[in-house]
Amino acid sequence: MVEPYDLEQVSAALARLIQSLGGEPVILVGHSMGGLIAQETYFRHPQLVKALALCFTSAAFVGGSTFSRQFVAERIGPLDAGQTMAQIAARLMPAASGSKSDPAGVQLATGIMGKIPPDTYRKAVHLLTTFDRRADLPKIAVPTLLVAGSDDRTAPPAIMANMQKKIPGSELVVLEGCGHLGQMDQPGPFNAALEHFLRKMA
Repeated sequence: MVEPYDLEQVSAALARLIQSLGGEPVILVGHSMGGLIAQETYFRHPQLVKALALCFTSAAFVGGSTFSRQFVAERIGPLDAGQTMAQIAARLMPAASGSKSDPAGVQLATGIMGKIPPDTYRKAVHLLTTFDRRADLPKIAVPTLLVAGSDDRTAPPAIMANMQKKIPGSELVVLEGCGHLGQMDQPGPFNAALEHFLRKMA
């Protein structure tokens, strides 16, 4: 368990995991919130990261914006109203899919989200609103792949294209018809893009 559940402690927990695997620099692959944690870990523990794959994510999720207030309300409000995580997942996950999504992937994502403990979910949503690494993107000095979905409304491709412009030497892949569920939406195209990037690291 990570306490307090904030960016410093969550990235420190990931750093400890990397070190427990031998401490050699790794390629961090992060989806959505995982992409935020990957960025945070790189900036706090750069010696542990040799490349980044930032997928369906952003460089900031600052509380106070209209988008963030709506995002939090849609996720925490139903919990406060007594809904279960399974009920929330059944509403949110299909809406996060794209026009060319694998139905099995949507079902898988719904099942995973439905099993998240409500308290952990509340903490994770709050953590999102504290993240902002926009000013640090030009400081990323490792090979970086960005993967976006053309139908992603949470981390739209325009936002990820802006990130790509600021990260030196980075590359962007946009998966057509893919939503925010990413690798579960389109496992084949996603894996192909990631494998192409990883082979260049070999």
